[in-house]
Amino acid sequence: MRDYDEVTAFLGKWGPFQRLIFFLLSASIIPNGFNGMSVVFLAGTPEHHCRVPDTANLSSAWRNHSIPVRLQDGREVPQSCRRYRLATIVNFSALGLEPGRDVNLEQLEQEGCLDGWEFSQDIYMSTIVTEWSLVCEEDWKTPLTTSLFFVGVLLGSFVSGQLSDRFGRKTILFATMAVQTGFSFLQIFSINWEMFTVLFVIVGMGQISNYVVAFILGTEILGKSVRIIFSTLGVCTFFAIGYMLLPLFAYFIRDWRMLLLALTVPGVLCVPLWWFIPESPRWLISQRRFKEAEDIIQKAAKINNVTAPVVVFDPVEQQEQLPLKQQKVFILDLFRTRNIATITIMSLLLWMLTSVGYFALSLNTPNLHGDPYLNCFFSALIEVPAYIAAWLLLRTLPRRYVIAGVLFFGGSVLLLIQLVPAGYNFLSIGLAMLGKFGITSAFAMLYVFTAELYPTLVRNMAVGVASMASRVGSIIAPYFVYLGAYNRVLPYILMGSLTVLIGIITLFFPESFGRTLPETLEQMQKVKGFRYGKKTKGSMEKEENSKVIITSF
Repeated sequence: MRDYDEVTAFLGKWGPFQRLIFFLLSASIIPNGFNGMSVVFLAGTPEHHCRVPDTANLSSAWRNHSIPVRLQDGREVPQSCRRYRLATIVNFSALGLEPGRDVNLEQLEQEGCLDGWEFSQDIYMSTIVTEWSLVCEEDWKTPLTTSLFFVGVLLGSFVSGQLSDRFGRKTILFATMAVQTGFSFLQIFSINWEMFTVLFVIVGMGQISNYVVAFILGTEILGKSVRIIFSTLGVCTFFAIGYMLLPLFAYFIRDWRMLLLALTVPGVLCVPLWWFIPESPRWLISQRRFKEAEDIIQKAAKINNVTAPVVVFDPVEQQEQLPLKQQKVFILDLFRTRNIATITIMSLLLWMLTSVGYFALSLNTPNLHGDPYLNCFFSALIEVPAYIAAWLLLRTLPRRYVIAGVLFFGGSVLLLIQLVPAGYNFLSIGLAMLGKFGITSAFAMLYVFTAELYPTLVRNMAVGVASMASRVGSIIAPYFVYLGAYNRVLPYILMGSLTVLIGIITLFFPESFGRTLPETLEQMQKVKGFRYGKKTKGSMEKEENSKVIITSF
């Protein structure tokens, strides 16, 4: 019996059909890049201070001194959330007293921003922060907005695979594109923060579902040799291109509602792709829809200018290829033995902490010195060489040493930021970008590494559970950025320390490079540093040939 790859080998590996699918599916990922990081500009917090009403009877001197000052980066700036008690300074102004000369400002009573805030428009014309005053006592809503978007991503991760298995890859791909684009458009009409955030959760669900389904569709249509390039360079690089477009849009459109409108346009432009991207023939065969799968392959043969057999998929042969009822596996099987439980726990930590570093660095670009638009562009641009480096390293070097190495590198340069003298802002930005390079490279390698560690029966579930851990990391990440409001280098100290720690833990993983993929739990390699009893030659042969039955605890 021939498998799908053998049956369709006559199409070739890299013909016009494969190139078309590669680039169209990769292009469908571009909106994910700017939607995933759009909150950087939608929820940007400009400099602000308490508003002093124009109707207040104050002299120009008292109006200029109505806001207390604080030191920030060696310079005095107005406090963001306090002002001098308005009734008191109006009284002093009426008496003709001068601030600083007749009145000691340090002893004056202060009050909150009872009349609202004045926001600087040097960088942003308007954001959801300025629209709904998400500052001071309400500033907790800003990181929560981002976290709830990633909660939507987590929920979308749960349902995307199941929906595409049930209704088809192509249908769910375009349905989730519509969800992402449509609900982004509805956000423009948000009347309050609560409405905006609820819609943002749904956008997050569509965003990840579109990404995952495009990934599955590409790996099922493309051949083995192209599949690896598509899953690393194709999908990831086009995500980075979308991410690079975000600061370009945001630079020229500085009102958050108009920016959202502009970001929905590329999603609408993806609609014509429906007539060019086919359904997955593998999925159609799994649903016993052989005629539809045959038509797609015949059309592909015409595009590639090759002659197809009269009958590509023999229904009898393909029926025999369909898997029998598979053994049931449960999440507890990932903790069945001490060895697999240790690998699972380390994998969850690796995915979660790497995700924290990646998203915290991406979301923190407005807090870096210099132009936030340029910083965001550099943060996106550095991902392209990071993905290329990951692809090259995976081809030639042992997995755990490579991943640990780039994590050590990324974490170490982040820890160096605290040592940069004031005034050397370009050096701080450079170190932050190098840290992003290391962590992004590691992130790109995790799918391959995790898939190679686990046996066939639990492999998909293991990668899925580890991916869920990364979503938890992305939900936590905004609060690392939030800490920067209290101390600019604190997020880098925490991210750097955690990244170095997880790099050390990575060295205890078993090596998977150049080894046959395990089929059973017994064939999984052992965690480094664990002591196990020596096995006899007979027991090893028995283990090699045994078939383990996986059941729930």
